[in-house]
Amino acid sequence: MNPEEMKTRTRAFALRIIRLAESLPETPTAKVIRNQLLRCGSSVGANYRAACRARSKPDFAAKMGIVEEEADETVYWIELLIDAGIVQLTRVKDLLEEADEILAITVSSIKSARGLRKAY
Repeated sequence: MNPEEMKTRTRAFALRIIRLAESLPETPTAKVIRNQLLRCGSSVGANYRAACRARSKPDFAAKMGIVEEEADETVYWIELLIDAGIVQLTRVKDLLEEADEILAITVSSIKSARGLRKAY
């Protein structure tokens, strides 16, 4: 996947996160999770774009580390929504899979940038 495709993919991911957040109920718990989910889910793409402007491979790997953290946090909040019974797994299964795929691509990119053997 080239950088432009990944930019498009992470932007589409952010839009899906926004739609999910907007559909959550107005309960105190859902509001807290909504805010956290919006922050990390939308920052995946923003931080990926920043990584694309890195000045060196170590800088790229460091910036991609932020993408990894944000994608992993997004997975956490989606799983918490499911575990708390706020949303059904069937409703967010595809979004959760996309988050996992973006996370795997990110980890693979970090390993490549650091000259480590790919695990995928």
